[in-house]
Amino acid sequence: MDVSSFFVQDSPVFTWVVLPLLIFLARISDQTIGTLRLIFLSKGQKKLAPFLGFFEVIIWLIAVSQIMKHLDNVFCYIAYGGGFAMGNYIGMVVEEKLSIGNVLIRIIPRRDTTELITYLRENNYGVTSVEAEGAKGKVNIVFTIIQRKDVEHVVSIINRFNPNAFYTIEEVKAINEGIFKKNRARTIFDSFSFGLKKNK
Repeated sequence: MDVSSFFVQDSPVFTWVVLPLLIFLARISDQTIGTLRLIFLSKGQKKLAPFLGFFEVIIWLIAVSQIMKHLDNVFCYIAYGGGFAMGNYIGMVVEEKLSIGNVLIRIIPRRDTTELITYLRENNYGVTSVEAEGAKGKVNIVFTIIQRKDVEHVVSIINRFNPNAFYTIEEVKAINEGIFKKNRARTIFDSFSFGLKKNK
């Protein structure tokens, strides 16, 4: 069989198999980029988001133009929708793997926090403790802002020193100064300036 016949635009194989597959892959690409763009924009990275947006819209235009040329091909519609859904998922997975940004962990413990606070500070995590009144009396609310890649480690520390403590994890858009761990591994994104002040 002549493989080149698959890529002849007038052939049935191209129209009903190759073209929908290309639209599916294009839609995955642009939606993955779009999901990352929105996430980066929400984190205040205003220079990277437009850069990604350029490629997102170019790929989208290519996919839509092919849809408009083959309005009678239902497989193109299915590929377009499937690529959109898959692109959203892949974008979130990629962003999670990159672990870009910072989060605020708010801890409301059920026991004394002295050991927890001491251990966190010994491991170079910035910690702020505030006295508050809870349903069962006075408590110390502990706050710490950390890099997202350290969330799993910090949660394990919380569970070790204060099992069953109530805690919340929230995204932080921007930070200024503060105490952070020094041993963060560099990523490809460190070569870009995102318009945020870097911590030292």
